Amino acid sequence: MSSEQGQSGSDGRLKGLMYPRTPTGIGTILANQPWHYSGEMLTVEFRTDPAKVTALLPPALEPADEDPGAVAIIWADWQSCGDGFDELLDPARAQYKETFIVIRCRHRGTTYSRAAYIWVDKDFAMARGHLQGYPKKLAEIWMTRPVTHGRAGPRLEPGGRFGATLSTWGRRLAEATFTITGTAETPGFVNGHPMLHSRQMPAIEMDGRDSLDELVTMRGFDHDVGPVYAGEAELCLPETPTEELHLLQPFEIIGAYYRQVGTSMGPGTTVWAAPNPMVGADSAPQPENPE
Repeated sequence: MSSEQGQSGSDGRLKGLMYPRTPTGIGTILANQPWHYSGEMLTVEFRTDPAKVTALLPPALEPADEDPGAVAIIWADWQSCGDGFDELLDPARAQYKETFIVIRCRHRGTTYSRAAYIWVDKDFAMARGHLQGYPKKLAEIWMTRPVTHGRAGPRLEPGGRFGATLSTWGRRLAEATFTITGTAETPGFVNGHPMLHSRQMPAIEMDGRDSLDELVTMRGFDHDVGPVYAGEAELCLPETPTEELHLLQPFEIIGAYYRQVGTSMGPGTTVWAAPNPMVGADSAPQPENPE
């Protein structure tokens, strides 16, 4: 069975990690885990109003003890695949870009990183994020690529200049420029903890109840990372009528970093789960067929 075929569904016949589950599993949107990633990340850390960060946390989470207004916006250009590596020979299924806003929080005495907002440009990446609790949406994302030959791109060396943009619904949400000035030991501190995310799904009755409400955590393994290039950055978050990213306006830039990275992701861990209020609903009277 290839990585595309996923796993058996609960009925023993339909296969696939995510939708759609089919007899073969070939049509599922997402290959079975583990997932492997190789790519490049441009990170800009900045300080904003701590109250705006706290407002993004659900009641079970608390803001970070130190520097609670610290935020990271990260652009990433990825190539990813499952254990079968089939996607690498069909690169439309492997390559995608994303932009995400990372904040920090505390839960039961432990500090976590958390993706408050995140946008991607491929459907499989969005589905994978929803499975992991990343609140992914579709967008148009671009990053300057470094080069080793020619003049049509920056080198990974002092003086190299990069740009990155994020747009959705025809409107620019974020844009950044980055100029390498040297190297650093780490690519900042905001995105340096295990991730803590919410997995939620409203009940089909749409009456305010959630049939799925969990806090989950995960961390990568088999890290393979390159040197950290540090530098100066400018960041602009324009106001738009369909997003709220502009509410995190930067007061000051903390630092900016560029790094080539590799990592793998497997199963996560459920930290907390609310009881499903819909359990036992199958014994309730069924609605009449409208036909």
